[in-house]
Amino acid sequence: MSPPSIIDIGVNLTHRSFAGDHDRVVDRAVAAGVTTLILTGTSEATSRAAQALAASRPGVLFSTAGVHPHDASHCSAATIEALRALARQPAVVAIGECGLDFNRDFSPRPIQEQWFEAQLGLAAELGLPVFLHERDAHARFVELLRAYRPSLVDAVVHCFTGTAAELDVYLELGACIGITGWICDERRGAELRKLTARIPLDRLMLETDAPFLAPRDLRPRVSRNEPAYLPHILAAVAAERAQSIEVVAAATTATARRVFRLDTRSAG
Repeated sequence: MSPPSIIDIGVNLTHRSFAGDHDRVVDRAVAAGVTTLILTGTSEATSRAAQALAASRPGVLFSTAGVHPHDASHCSAATIEALRALARQPAVVAIGECGLDFNRDFSPRPIQEQWFEAQLGLAAELGLPVFLHERDAHARFVELLRAYRPSLVDAVVHCFTGTAAELDVYLELGACIGITGWICDERRGAELRKLTARIPLDRLMLETDAPFLAPRDLRPRVSRNEPAYLPHILAAVAAERAQSIEVVAAATTATARRVFRLDTRSAG
């Protein structure tokens, strides 16, 4: 029996650990049933690279265009214009990864907020969903997101690892939730495992965040995460929800196709 078709909504295929290995990584993913990958842009340079990779495998690869809060210090009005131009390419399906990260503070917080707001405004202007990052910044992140939410077509909280109260706020805002291999981490994933069943199926999506967050319970253990491991995350999510793998696969795939409007894209 062939594996169920699923979508990985967050793959950092432009990361240096994948250099020279892009085609093999994508081929392994497709063979494992991960038939669609959305490549994450985290700066102007990686957004351009992700778009170019996506255009090389139309219908299989798509991409986002954005500036991660870590890189906010390097953002400018010209960067936003570059993202606007990139977003006109058929393979680009969202603005982001953008948001706030008050854990590392690689960029000053006021600068993070300035360019987060600029990208929220860009997503609203272009009618694209926004692909979001938040770490240790929930209150301010929600304050900014709430102001723009009525103008946004969709919002995806990428790699959710928060509390029940935080999840409730995101759901109240109509956001979708991305679940990664964090759920497979026996040290840190206990809270996420408990919360997974609370996410409505039409708001739930799956992602590896490859090459990061390799599922810790994979055997043999791996150091570089790949989209081919997404079925392992799918199985963990289905188990916590007490639903079949087939049901969760079909629902998360339908949700991703709807939110990123994949059926309207003639990528290339």
